[in-house]
Amino acid sequence: MVDLNGGWNLSFAGCGFLGIYHIGVASCLQEKAPYLIQGATKLYGASAGALTASVLASQASLIKCCEDVIEVAKEARKRNLGPLHPTFNLVKVIRSGLNRDLPSDAHVLASGQLCVSLTRVSDGENVLVSEFNTKEELIQALICSCFIPIYCGLIPPSFRGVRYVDGGISDNLPQSKLKNTITISPFSGECDICPRDKSTSFHELRFTNTSIQMNLGNMYRLSRALFPPEPKVLADICQSGYKDALRFLKENNLMMQEHPTSGPSLPESSPTCCCTHTETTKEWVLRRLRLLRKQHWWLDEQIVLPTSIKKVFCEACQDKPGLYAKVSELLPVRVASYMLMPCTLPVQSAYSVAQRLVEWIPEVPADMRWLFGVAGNMYQQAWKGAPVQVH
Repeated sequence: MVDLNGGWNLSFAGCGFLGIYHIGVASCLQEKAPYLIQGATKLYGASAGALTASVLASQASLIKCCEDVIEVAKEARKRNLGPLHPTFNLVKVIRSGLNRDLPSDAHVLASGQLCVSLTRVSDGENVLVSEFNTKEELIQALICSCFIPIYCGLIPPSFRGVRYVDGGISDNLPQSKLKNTITISPFSGECDICPRDKSTSFHELRFTNTSIQMNLGNMYRLSRALFPPEPKVLADICQSGYKDALRFLKENNLMMQEHPTSGPSLPESSPTCCCTHTETTKEWVLRRLRLLRKQHWWLDEQIVLPTSIKKVFCEACQDKPGLYAKVSELLPVRVASYMLMPCTLPVQSAYSVAQRLVEWIPEVPADMRWLFGVAGNMYQQAWKGAPVQVH
């Protein structure tokens, strides 16, 4: 039983594209126990968890956040190498989404409550940042917390003149050891809100304070953290987050409603995205829903995702690919595209490098000073045996 008498914190684990799980958890907390978010002393987060925590702290829209995750996943899946393709710039996509979705006073709302986990490049130590002077500074801290070396780029971003990388490298679940911290992770383990896998394995992996049970379910989740699945699987992960959060609230008697409904009802005047307005009889609605549940399982009454979240996933799966996309999905075309990669990849890489060089021009002086400093420190260590100081 969780004791909230002395205050409480929420801590969101880093998890890459599995951050959609955090959206399911957050939507459940907002709907069933909003006081847990509004009254939390701190909202901790690392990597993707920091993004969700920032949305909650700044009172931004979870719906827009969910749409962004789906769009990023779909954009990454368009390429043969997925997010590893040189033309896919994850940092640029995240920055654009944060600039678009966070309110103008996000730094004011987040300061003091939001704590972003960062890993300092100079010594590998964990740093928690909770004060932000501008919206751009808040976004830069989130970019640093999400920056996975090599996966996102070679030169780490800086925050207030200091280089940082993914906070999950040093502390993937900030302040998880505090008794009043509610921990949230998409990997089954010992967190307060996490999947409950039916596994007989007693082996456990501890990754920078994150408990990960050794089973097939978590192996699959780890693979999807860096390589996003299709929208239907993302919907399943989001639904899992909602249900796990709902179970936690019920087990700890934290529900604001004594008898919560299994999910929002479908009013005739405001149908979901898959319904039309041509008929309004009760029989037609019921017949239509039975048909839709076969195609879109998340519209079932037993599924507890909020209607607004369900609508986002429904629209994502309804998007019909164009002629080029349909042709590209044909097996012969896919085989040919992989065979031609030795020819096409260098051209695409050259174009991507040229584009990034143009975008890099404003940051060249600072980055070059940092690179020369690293080279100088390495030379000093090699010839004089002095300790390396990378800033």
